[in-house]
Amino acid sequence: MARDHAEAAAAPDHTERPVDPEEMSRRQFLGVISGALGALGAVLVGIPFVSFLLAPLINQPPGTWISVGAVDSFKLGETVAVAYEDPYSLPYAGVSAKTSAWLRRFLKDGKDTFQVFAVNCTHLGCPVQWVPDGEIFMCPCHGGVYYSDGQVAAGPPPHPLPTYQVRIDKGQVQLLTQPIQLGGQAEGAQQ
Repeated sequence: MARDHAEAAAAPDHTERPVDPEEMSRRQFLGVISGALGALGAVLVGIPFVSFLLAPLINQPPGTWISVGAVDSFKLGETVAVAYEDPYSLPYAGVSAKTSAWLRRFLKDGKDTFQVFAVNCTHLGCPVQWVPDGEIFMCPCHGGVYYSDGQVAAGPPPHPLPTYQVRIDKGQVQLLTQPIQLGGQAEGAQQ
């Protein structure tokens, strides 16, 4: 019997004690704060994912004319990369909003002409490189090759390189930007 009494004294007390109303309200307050902070964190993490998923559904603005340099800064017969900020990028895109295009100045029917090609391969969007010795565009990712006029020469690209509309305004070469479309033609793009 002494042994039963000793075991009872050593056993933890599982009887319910009355809960203090102040302690309960403090516990509820901390639970509400924890839930609110968790929900805020989930929203902040989820915004980029939701905007990525909804971006194709949102009406894109019409093309924007972007100046890429003075007419005199481009030599006749050369193909050069021109850099610009993509007007279709999202506000948090950072450095990925910077893009480029390939610009060529040449004579066509005795007239000074500019042609601008998209920098992205129509296969999977890798940036193509201009190879001046061969006068071709090459995609380093999967071996796509384009002739100097943007037509597919070899490899997996399904379409020619898209071209941008070009104009001269107040001595500046401008291109009409368009959203990047992979595996197909961008709306308003020319071939």
